[in-house]
Amino acid sequence: QVQLAESGGGLVEAGESLTVSCAASGSTFSNYAMAWFRQTPGTDREFVAGISRSGTNTFYADAVQGRFTISRDNAKNTVYLEMNNLKVDDTAIYYCNADEWKVPGTAVSGRQSGDYWGQGTQVIVSV
Repeated sequence: QVQLAESGGGLVEAGESLTVSCAASGSTFSNYAMAWFRQTPGTDREFVAGISRSGTNTFYADAVQGRFTISRDNAKNTVYLEMNNLKVDDTAIYYCNADEWKVPGTAVSGRQSGDYWGQGTQVIVSV
């Protein structure tokens, strides 16, 4: 099974950009569709963005469409989330998620998350 480790979170000001990464190990990365979710205290994890195994297809939540970009490098076993024009409401712990069959969090997967999670990375956006 795949192990996931996020990195790159931090404190930024509103309007700035930040890229978080998720490194995979333990299994063939290109066999997994990937997604980013985020969570704030007292709420459920919400889907942010997803990407197919080849990287051909990407999916975004309405709240981040046009500001965030998900990408992957299968040679480096890494998925990225580039976040631009960050807003205070983007403050959350960001988790990467993997599924062997369908892009997690999308209509194709029935909005279900995959079986594998990382430990999360904190993103704080200040005014």
